[in-house]
Amino acid sequence: MKKLNWRPLHFSIKLCQLHYPRELTQQIHPSLNSGGAIFSIVASNRLLDGLSKSGRVDDARRLFDEMPDQDEFTWNTMIAAYARSGRLAEAQKFFDETPNRSSIAWSSLISGYSRVGCGMEALDLFWEMQLEGLKPSQYTLGSVLRACSIAAALQRGQQIHAHAIKTHFDTNVFVVTGLVDMYAKCKQISEAEYLFKITPDKSNRVLWTAMVTGYSQNGDAHRAMQCFREMRLEGVGSNQFTFPSVLTSCAAALSLGFGMQVHGCIIQSGFGANIFVESALVDMYAKCGDLNSARRVLEAMEVEDIVSWNSLIVGCVRQGWEEEALSLFKMMHLKNMKMDDFTYPSVLNSFASIMDIQNAQSVHCLIVKTGFESYRHVSNALVDMYAKQGSLHWASKVFHRMPEQDVVSWTSLITGYTHHGFHEEALMLFCDMRIADVDPDQFVIASILSACAELTVLEFGRQVHANFISCGFQSSVSVENSLVTMYAKCGCIKDAYQVFDSMPIRDVVSWTALIVGLAKNGRGIDSLLLYEKMIMTGTSPDFITFIGLLFACSHAGLVNDGCRYFQSMDKIHGITPGPEHYACIIDLLGRSGKMNEVKELLNQLTIKPDATIWKAVLAACRIHGNLELAERAARNLFELEPSNAVPYVLLSNIYSAAGKWDAAANVRRLMKSKGITKEPGCSWIEMNSKIHTFMAEDRSHQMMSEIYGKLNEIMISIKKAGYVPDIDCGLHDMDDEAKELSLAYHSEKLAVAFGLLSMPPGVPIRIFKNLRVCGDCHTAMKFISEVFERHIILRDPNCFHHFNDGKCSCKDYW
Repeated sequence: MKKLNWRPLHFSIKLCQLHYPRELTQQIHPSLNSGGAIFSIVASNRLLDGLSKSGRVDDARRLFDEMPDQDEFTWNTMIAAYARSGRLAEAQKFFDETPNRSSIAWSSLISGYSRVGCGMEALDLFWEMQLEGLKPSQYTLGSVLRACSIAAALQRGQQIHAHAIKTHFDTNVFVVTGLVDMYAKCKQISEAEYLFKITPDKSNRVLWTAMVTGYSQNGDAHRAMQCFREMRLEGVGSNQFTFPSVLTSCAAALSLGFGMQVHGCIIQSGFGANIFVESALVDMYAKCGDLNSARRVLEAMEVEDIVSWNSLIVGCVRQGWEEEALSLFKMMHLKNMKMDDFTYPSVLNSFASIMDIQNAQSVHCLIVKTGFESYRHVSNALVDMYAKQGSLHWASKVFHRMPEQDVVSWTSLITGYTHHGFHEEALMLFCDMRIADVDPDQFVIASILSACAELTVLEFGRQVHANFISCGFQSSVSVENSLVTMYAKCGCIKDAYQVFDSMPIRDVVSWTALIVGLAKNGRGIDSLLLYEKMIMTGTSPDFITFIGLLFACSHAGLVNDGCRYFQSMDKIHGITPGPEHYACIIDLLGRSGKMNEVKELLNQLTIKPDATIWKAVLAACRIHGNLELAERAARNLFELEPSNAVPYVLLSNIYSAAGKWDAAANVRRLMKSKGITKEPGCSWIEMNSKIHTFMAEDRSHQMMSEIYGKLNEIMISIKKAGYVPDIDCGLHDMDDEAKELSLAYHSEKLAVAFGLLSMPPGVPIRIFKNLRVCGDCHTAMKFISEVFERHIILRDPNCFHHFNDGKCSCKDYW
């Protein structure tokens, strides 16, 4: 008999007495209590195994070091202990030093690497194991299949599958579960489903869980829920992994009823206190909109779980409960909970909605203090929040402090500039984005197209359109809607129609964009016909649709149709008319000379008239010379928009047209005393991605001598064709000759002369003006289009004028 080494034996007995009951202590040797003992390596191994499986790895290591002899089981136990606890460096060291690398040792190490997410390392070990001629067990295959799942290594997983078939492990439930999980994680859900269905033994809950999780992770929420239902019918119990997967599917499908039933199963199964299950419950209720239930689950949790708090905050933001979201954030702060990089973006989304810049900046300070500003998606949320609040200086500051911007950062800032009217800055940012070699996404494309529409930069918009196509994006309703709007606002109604007709899916925005576009481009009848076609498709109109319809009726003189559509808003479609709709109806009635009806409508208004309505009234008075109503409208506008020159100018012109020169002079004096100046007329034309701007009698353009020469030629030619200057459109304090000369050099005439000089024959000349086109220029453009055989497109703030063959699309009704 080998002489007993009492030191390690004493250590073993001490550990047993500290951590294990008396029966395990006696397993070392039955005669320990009687004073005599024979050291048993079997008993020590049993103790070592118990320590390692209970997580007492350091204690197991001390026992290992004290053992006089170690066998293969001893080494394998230590390798497994370190691998199981994630201490891979020590596991690897033991593995390298073990006298005999058995299949169990290899499997333990492979399992350890797989467990901590090192899939490729685990796969490499598996191939090394085979090179050494060792046969894997079902546990080895299960572990290496988990590694394939982690690394999304489909090809290697298929090789393991082939090996399992060859070695007859393909029916082993442990291996089949690994295969189902691997195929599902590699997005091959049909293969996973096939293996699951042909498996004869379906009593294993882990197998069912793998299938439920597979459906859930592949975005098939309904099949995941159906699979869970079948699992229950088969009498197979669920575990802490099954419930989160099916709850995730309930959240994705917004199936609150099914989720509540799963909640009942959770309570029945005794998993109600599991933190992962509770967190999934909070998330499910929050995403399904039942925030009260989500909060009840959260408040019942024994452990403060940051993931659950984040889920509830996100749920509140989605439901529009921004104040509640901020209240939850404050509670987290008071509880000294450790925020993470998902908490802050959710809270910042709340600030983006409620416009609370002061508290938002306080949270920004907290983000900087805790070091989370370096997280890209936190900085992205900051840029987005500041941009949505209109604090573009701060948005830009955060953006430029980022070590690296991604498409989300660029999109947030560009969209912010576009939304708040900084269209030129948005275009320049987009160019910087492309120079930075960041590929745009559909959101930034839609945003930049909106900027192009507002600036009427057609060539730039066409380049963005081409970029969208060349990037290989799939059809996007938002981008295509923006394209329809952009082309329509640039006067390219044919291109707008082409985009619209090519759309596989159209929403109310698509129809409305073209309805409004047709109306603005002088095609009122077509606008109404398109509306009727939209109704036939079952698409319901919205608030904006009726603005386009009423505008079309107004500019086409369709009084009866306009009144019919206006009445249908509330009676048929349940849309309450707003100031914009009343303004359109007033404009429609006013243009038709129905001033008494305008007065009646003003007296019957259920809303307080705003500046939009009074401007429409004043414009109607300008056409028909109703002084009393004009004075009433002007007084209201002086109060509502005290710095706006338009009502002063219109009222002065109305007085002048009525021969009330003193009254007109008084209005101009009043305007001057208040420091209000009229916006100067300005026209511009785009050529070769450059904007050329002109003002009346402007001589600053580098081609001005050629332009004036061309303009003189134009005036001579159109006078021969019958054009007579309308001197009533000139300034009243000039003689007739001076008025005629002044009219000749209006900004739109200078622009058209430049266009005729610079653009090839047959190319449409597109001119944009900031003020309403005067009657004389309108007449001149008709003659120019006929004499020079050019299609001239002139857009003023009101509508497009398409001049062709001496006629205008507005039919002289604008």
